[in-house]
Amino acid sequence: MTREHYIPFNKEFLLEQQISVFAEDPQKSDAFKKLFDIVEHYYHYEAFNLNRNLKQNYALFDPDLSPKEREAFVGKSDFLIFKETLHKVLAHGNYTRIDQETLDRAFKESDLIGLNLSIDFNAFKDYELYVRGHHKAIEKVSKFVFWKKEIEVEYYDRVMVYLNYNEADYLKEKKVKLGKMPVDPGSIGLKIFKRVPKNDLETIFPNAIPRMSTRDKLFFWVPGIGGGISLLSTTVIPALIGMYAAYQSGETIDLLNSKASLNQGLIALGILCAYLFRQYSNFINKKIKYGKMLSDSLYFKNLGNNSGAFYSLLNSSEEEVLKETILAYAFLYRSPTPLTEDELDAQIESWFLTELHTDLDFDVKDALEKLQNIGLGIETNGKWEVIGLDNALVKIDKLWDSVFEYNQEVKEY
Repeated sequence: MTREHYIPFNKEFLLEQQISVFAEDPQKSDAFKKLFDIVEHYYHYEAFNLNRNLKQNYALFDPDLSPKEREAFVGKSDFLIFKETLHKVLAHGNYTRIDQETLDRAFKESDLIGLNLSIDFNAFKDYELYVRGHHKAIEKVSKFVFWKKEIEVEYYDRVMVYLNYNEADYLKEKKVKLGKMPVDPGSIGLKIFKRVPKNDLETIFPNAIPRMSTRDKLFFWVPGIGGGISLLSTTVIPALIGMYAAYQSGETIDLLNSKASLNQGLIALGILCAYLFRQYSNFINKKIKYGKMLSDSLYFKNLGNNSGAFYSLLNSSEEEVLKETILAYAFLYRSPTPLTEDELDAQIESWFLTELHTDLDFDVKDALEKLQNIGLGIETNGKWEVIGLDNALVKIDKLWDSVFEYNQEVKEY
């Protein structure tokens, strides 16, 4: 899998890792903590503004609001601004969009449920899936009645699904059946899940319907049709024909042989029916397993829905931005000479690999842009450096103080 920008360690841990370098200088250690305490508050304020922007421009499409509530946002909610802001938050949180090829492969394969799911994509005007973080785990899956096999399953740590539903007229024209889904046509659904199997992504779609696979159909119909015809033609029907012919001609019917032949045919037919019932039961059990997986996803794995998903997204976005800023500042501060973008990138990625045994693709461009925006980073002829801790504290304090400019005296009349 491609290396990710996502940093799988929390900000407190990374901050302590960088502060440990100043263990012999308590003043620098304290100044470093203070600096990033103010930086964190500033990023939190930025996240607050993004959240307000998202909610304002999403309200018209929020399925959790009543039609009357949504009407109040006609002319106030802008779809393009909402989508642009959502993409910005996802990028800051180091989410990546799943390409169609990966999605198609996930729809065809299944690691855990072993069941084909049918999704009517006519329900959606547009849909997108974004993921962040991944890990592998060993799971046991049933292969036959008494045999379980251990397989390695790859999971996404976080998955966000964006579903833009079509309007009612289009759904009616395409004869889309939404079933029991409480969805308003024209609305936009957002859901965030944790620990979703890579090859079972289709399970998080609300309109996924279980279907018999080709294998299940073959195991059900081929023995049923073939065995049924064979039994009927070789045992049951000949016995009945013989008994009827004897009755018509007035001949004595050999009841013992006829009954034995008929009973054997019926017993064999019963065994065939039991086999078919077992095959159908296997399919029903898979549907039940899918239903349980779906309920587990909704109850245990769901982290947020619709506007409630913004808080999870913004929290992760805020954390990722802060972690990148901490690392970029700390490595540039410790460097005896200014560094190019590539040199800084290589140093940070090497530190993750050697110290934390983690191979990631550090988003150095975004980190340097953040440092420059808050006045801590300086670029000269392609080389980067940061201002000292004392000056940085003054700079950030001024930046924070300028957020609300209500402290000027107003002359009263």
